[in-house]
Amino acid sequence: MTGLAGPRLPEFPWDSLTRLGEVARAHPGGVVTLSVGTPVDPVPEVIREALASVSDVPGYPATHGTSELREAAVGALRRRHGVTGVDAEDVLPTIGSKELVAWLPTLLGVGPGDVVAIPELAYPTYEVGAQLVGAEVVRLAPGEAPPAGTALMWVNSPSNPTGRVAGAEALASSVRAARALGAVVASDECYLALGWDAQPVSVLNPEVSGGAFDGLLSVHSLSKTSNLAGYRAGFVTGDPALVRRLLEVRKHAGMIMPRPVQQAMVAALTDDEHMAVQRESYRRRRAVLRTALEGAGFTVEHSEAGLYLWATRGDDAWDTVEWLAERGILVAPGTFYGPDGGRHVRVALTASDERIDTAAQRLSA
Repeated sequence: MTGLAGPRLPEFPWDSLTRLGEVARAHPGGVVTLSVGTPVDPVPEVIREALASVSDVPGYPATHGTSELREAAVGALRRRHGVTGVDAEDVLPTIGSKELVAWLPTLLGVGPGDVVAIPELAYPTYEVGAQLVGAEVVRLAPGEAPPAGTALMWVNSPSNPTGRVAGAEALASSVRAARALGAVVASDECYLALGWDAQPVSVLNPEVSGGAFDGLLSVHSLSKTSNLAGYRAGFVTGDPALVRRLLEVRKHAGMIMPRPVQQAMVAALTDDEHMAVQRESYRRRRAVLRTALEGAGFTVEHSEAGLYLWATRGDDAWDTVEWLAERGILVAPGTFYGPDGGRHVRVALTASDERIDTAAQRLSA
């Protein structure tokens, strides 16, 4: 032992599902894995062709990405989400969105004595990013203002895990409160294209931003809508000064998206047809699962958007995970996302049609 232990981090949440995963896999009909939001459908052909088209480019790729990629992102934001006013120079590709989430406090210079505010139920990596720099983590209830000392505030609509959608005025109120403290607002918008019962809006929407991007970062991923989790394809945009700062640090750190993935992103951001097809698959799976869960005595709360159903039987979350595992269905306990998730489970829509139908049959038995 050298004494260099690094930051003290919690156990990786999904490692604690090992035993119940074995229970679920022992089911005679096989496991239905609904615990992780990982795509199972094929990568669209148009994206795979784009990836291969630059497979013989030997030079180092640009950290800032190609101009074609940045322009494609600007176009997609405008067409898909009604976001205007973004300059292509202010788009920065990231190696998926998780690495940006984890390292954003570091890249922004957040440190001990600062507060990172996150939703009361949140993607665990928001907290990990704060722990990596020794910052204090404060969980905020919906509508709650960040405390003094906040340097970075994460917002997430649609929410992972709850699927809750914050309206434009609620997001605008959060932005105003953060700006009053001089805090950066990072908006995780990975599920923005997956609105079902409510239409999510970007933090860059003028109704939220007030027409200015000061202090705002919008984080996007192509993992869900384009099945590119394996490609690690995402981007961040917003406040030009913040994006320039991130770009400069990432240049020094060698945080560069591979050139073939950059070209794949161009195809994914330019072609809307494949996204519509994928969205329809998730819509069907959501309808089947929700009906089956409610028929089995679950209450589905929020879940207006995104790739998950936030469900409860009124029991302890781990008891519910075990109840489902005994039926060959593996889900995530709400406790992965914060103390307030103790009586809920997160049920992902990311399984094949056959596996979703199988889960529905088991819940109906």
